[in-house]
Amino acid sequence: MGADSPKRTAAQAAGGPLVHEFGLLLKAATHLERRIDAAMRAEAGIGHVMFEVLLRLCRDPEEQVSQRTLADDVILTSGGVTRLVDRMEAAGLVRRVPSPDDRRVTLVEATEEGERTFVRAVDAHARIVERYFVAPVPPDDRRRLTASLDRITTALLNDDGPAHPED
Repeated sequence: MGADSPKRTAAQAAGGPLVHEFGLLLKAATHLERRIDAAMRAEAGIGHVMFEVLLRLCRDPEEQVSQRTLADDVILTSGGVTRLVDRMEAAGLVRRVPSPDDRRVTLVEATEEGERTFVRAVDAHARIVERYFVAPVPPDDRRRLTASLDRITTALLNDDGPAHPED
């Protein structure tokens, strides 16, 4: 800002519409995720992150999924996904198998117990999503909302530029 332009206060910056709108999105997503996580823990014994792993593994049981792919899909570091798979393996939800194509790669697959646990978790997930995401939003608004979220995700995944436009 130039010497003659008015200075914006911290309170004015904090009250900006973009800060407010994005805050609403984060607050809603955080509260929804916490409700889903609590329901799945109570009813299926797993949290939301384990659910996301099982979702990825159960979507196409014939597909071979590496730990690296899991890390990318659930947005964890390779060390984070290794620790998560360790816990899931100890709980009998997944098993590691060597890749038939590359001996350096370890694949992860759901066990029968993992699949049963996932089905219980899906029921809890669906109930919470229905109550707090579907029911409060008119169908046309929900279609626009989900289409917009899809466009935001696509824009973020397709943009390999700097995080700051001035960089």
